[in-house]
Amino acid sequence: MTSVEMAIPRRGGALRTVLRALWPARTWRATLHALTGLPLGVAAFALTCGLPVGAGYSAIWSLLYASGDDLALTILFIVLTVTATLALPWVVRGLSAVQRRRFRALLGVEIPPSHGWWRQAGYHVLSLVIGVSGAAAVAGCWSATLLAWAEPVALVLAVPALVAAPWVARVVARADTAAARALLGPSRTEELSVRVATLSRSRAEVVAATDAERRRIERDLHDGAQQRLVSLAMNLGMARANLTDLPAPARQAIVAAHDEATQALAELRDFVRGLHPAVLDDRGLDAALSGIAARAPVPVRVAVSVPGRCSPVVEAVAYFVVSEALTNIARHAHASRAEVTVDRVADRLRVVVTDDGRGGATLDGGTGLRGLAQRAASVDGTFAVHSPAGGPTTVTVELPCGS
Repeated sequence: MTSVEMAIPRRGGALRTVLRALWPARTWRATLHALTGLPLGVAAFALTCGLPVGAGYSAIWSLLYASGDDLALTILFIVLTVTATLALPWVVRGLSAVQRRRFRALLGVEIPPSHGWWRQAGYHVLSLVIGVSGAAAVAGCWSATLLAWAEPVALVLAVPALVAAPWVARVVARADTAAARALLGPSRTEELSVRVATLSRSRAEVVAATDAERRRIERDLHDGAQQRLVSLAMNLGMARANLTDLPAPARQAIVAAHDEATQALAELRDFVRGLHPAVLDDRGLDAALSGIAARAPVPVRVAVSVPGRCSPVVEAVAYFVVSEALTNIARHAHASRAEVTVDRVADRLRVVVTDDGRGGATLDGGTGLRGLAQRAASVDGTFAVHSPAGGPTTVTVELPCGS
């Protein structure tokens, strides 16, 4: 008696081990997913298709064939039809949210939301077919063992059905997942739109981070190395002026060191200004561009008409576009004068740089215009150049002026 009682749990434990090895947890989750798909599919079909179509049919039939005593019923059908139709988008979205939770909880599948409710309604109509057929197939395979208990002869069919049950459940889950991804998830157009928006946002963040880093480097150089060079140049200048009784070699060394320090200071100031001009933050685009024009080797007329301030990144791009354009004019255009015009048209900052040089400038001509185009494109701006042979050359850049 004791040996028999001890053998039963051992056999039960072995059976559980075999079942756990043959059909892991994901199979039971797929099975539960298929079985829950039946009531959800029926409910979704009834709410998205059955109710509006049935109410509409009843309303039309009542209008055509009902007697005058059934006027209240006819009005009820009409109100029900209109209400069901108007509420259909919200009903579809609610059912879609329930289905997404089912996929996430049972299969671990995350389906992103979609904006097109018509496609989602298509899935809820299709879910009736998937739910009924999938639940019937899965339930039929698993319940074949019950027939074997009732009819031992059916054991021949029960064993293959039991073995096939996990695979049937997984196939149903995969088919349902594919339909849900195609209809409940975002369309190809929506995915591309999201990707474009993500890329645009990340590019804007990179541009902003780069501009912030340039500002930090400019501030550190201005407050650190530049101040030390200023102090060194002043000390050498005072030594050059006061120590007149030193031997000639010592004076020559002091003079050379003072000249080198002065030149290094000038180069560092130009470098710092090229990183990010402090005047741009302090006094705005007009003062910063006037400073560029004053340092240009050719006469430059600057006209800035921009009410208010644009974003710091856009102002920095406009500044460097003008700076590089004037550098290109000095190097390649052989111009006698140039003109810079900056104005704001709606939400766009338009920068126009014109010179009376020899013309013939192209993006691939090695004149630095490609760099200007890349700077404009970094903030979703546009770039255009008109440069016929013999001149004049006009470079037009439009930037989004977000304040």
